Amino acid sequence: MAVKLRLTRIGKKKQPQYRIVAADARSPRDGRFIEILGHYDPRQNPSGLKVDNDKAVKWLNQGAQPTERVAKLLEISGAMADYKSAKAAK
Repeated sequence: MAVKLRLTRIGKKKQPQYRIVAADARSPRDGRFIEILGHYDPRQNPSGLKVDNDKAVKWLNQGAQPTERVAKLLEISGAMADYKSAKAAK
C-alpha cells in the first residue's frame, strides 16, 4: 500500500479549510484516511497551520510521500527539517 501525505478539504462552500492526512494513494481526496497529522487554514492572515511534527516524521520515515503542497507546509512547520536531520544521523 502506497501512503501519501496530502490535504483533504473540510469546511463550508467558499470557506475552505484542510486537514493534513496520511492516506492510501488510491483513496479519493476526501475519502478514507489512516491518520490526521494537522490542520491548514489558508483564509486566515497569516495562514493558520498546525502540524503534529512527530506524527509527520514517523510517516516520512515509513516511506510516505508528501504532495507538493504538503511538502511546503511541512517545511514551514519544521517537520521536514526534523526528518532530514534524523535521516542524516542514521
